[in-house]
Amino acid sequence: MAENRNETGRLAPPRHIAIIMDGNGRWATRRGLPRTAGHKAGAETFRNIATYCKNIGVKYLTVYAFSTENWKRSETEVSAIMALLKKYLLEAVDTMERDHIRLHFFGDMTPIAPELRVLARETDEITEHLSKDDFQANVCLNYGGRDEILRAARRFAEDCAAGKRRPEELDEAAFSGYLDSAGIPDPELMIRPSGEQRLSNFLLWQCAYSEFYYTDVLWPDFDEAELDKAIAAYHARDRRFGGVKK
Repeated sequence: MAENRNETGRLAPPRHIAIIMDGNGRWATRRGLPRTAGHKAGAETFRNIATYCKNIGVKYLTVYAFSTENWKRSETEVSAIMALLKKYLLEAVDTMERDHIRLHFFGDMTPIAPELRVLARETDEITEHLSKDDFQANVCLNYGGRDEILRAARRFAEDCAAGKRRPEELDEAAFSGYLDSAGIPDPELMIRPSGEQRLSNFLLWQCAYSEFYYTDVLWPDFDEAELDKAIAAYHARDRRFGGVKK
């Protein structure tokens, strides 16, 4: 199979990569550490991988940070995750313009603490001032794929009730415009570390034709070399989108 390489001679990355950041708790448990230590290490991995994606030419990186089901975890663990998010958002507000990094959130932000919602809105405002050609990180927070589809369906129904749309106008392109990912191309590559091999309610609509890559490496140990392996595996796939290769 012909390989797609960029001007440096390395394999050109997919335009959009999605990652389920899984394995933080197991990483900590294996080291006799509290699960919160795993989330801290995982947050640092996200920072490193996002920077690497930007540097190698990935346009969009979407990560699963906190699902609609994660509220079932202990209050201590949830609080630690939210504290890490606040720390990251405060840093992002200070560095987004300097580093030309756009930041966007997928998910229902309603249950999130008010101070975090304010920070998220601030990053949205900064993103609007940045070039659409800049690298963009999408963070899925209080996100579930089914919930996203339901919220999109409700918004379309509301528009129909208000006379703005007609039911017969709905097609895949129109429906995509009601999703959290509106205006963003679907991910070509979806990566899940930690050995689990399921979607876990992540980007159910958007991953219809994504290539899936699974690895036993836990997320805090996932590094640039592991991402290179995933991209190499992606390039070895035969992407036909339901057609027949000529």
